[in-house]
Amino acid sequence: MKIIAIYSSKGGVGKTATAVNLSYGCARSGKKTLLCDMDPQGAAGYYYRIRPKDSFNRKLFLKGDLEPFIRGTDFENLDLLPAHFSFRNLDIALDGRGGSAKELKRIFSCVKDEYDVLILDCPPNMTLLSENIIMVADMVLTPVIPTTLSILSFAQLIKLADKLEVSRKKLVAFFSMVDKRKNMHSDTIAKFGKKKMFLAIEIPYLADVEKMGLYRQPVAVSVPASPAAIAYEQLWLEVWRKGSQL
Repeated sequence: MKIIAIYSSKGGVGKTATAVNLSYGCARSGKKTLLCDMDPQGAAGYYYRIRPKDSFNRKLFLKGDLEPFIRGTDFENLDLLPAHFSFRNLDIALDGRGGSAKELKRIFSCVKDEYDVLILDCPPNMTLLSENIIMVADMVLTPVIPTTLSILSFAQLIKLADKLEVSRKKLVAFFSMVDKRKNMHSDTIAKFGKKKMFLAIEIPYLADVEKMGLYRQPVAVSVPASPAAIAYEQLWLEVWRKGSQL
């Protein structure tokens, strides 16, 4: 099972939109896919119209008792483990277990034979949970808005990976919410876009992505012919090609 973490310490960069659309593209390509919502806000579950069972909580998650709480989506090959509000204290709970950066590997081992790909929609922080995510993932995929602060957040991720002695090869970025009418966006992409860590595909800043909250579907379902839907499909293909090289 390949684990792809959609992660950035900066909020508002399009992590959940990426996780939702990437998981749909993965499942549509024929791979048995599990999307795990790690963010206590539960946005990924909201987009797929799925709520966690009342009996689910962080204690059961940390125990590795996941299968009873995984829900099927409306789409073939795609399941979802929705987040619970108690996930807001996952860092405290992890610390109480000794702070091991291998906890998530143990937790997800219970589903490794059931799925081809596990996609993690991660909360925007840099904590013990972040360290676990970076350690367990085969690829850490980071949406980067072409602005100074977003670039700095990605640089901080690289420093954290180095501190954890994790190979930089698993760190992959792409430009998100791109508006070429803005000089800063164009200049930033020109400066950083050719670096090895960045994918070639860019996700444009379009209303179709923002309207996911209204349609509560992946863009390729609500507006399949839109440039955003095509961009996310190309993103998935490039991510999978890149992942096969790691």
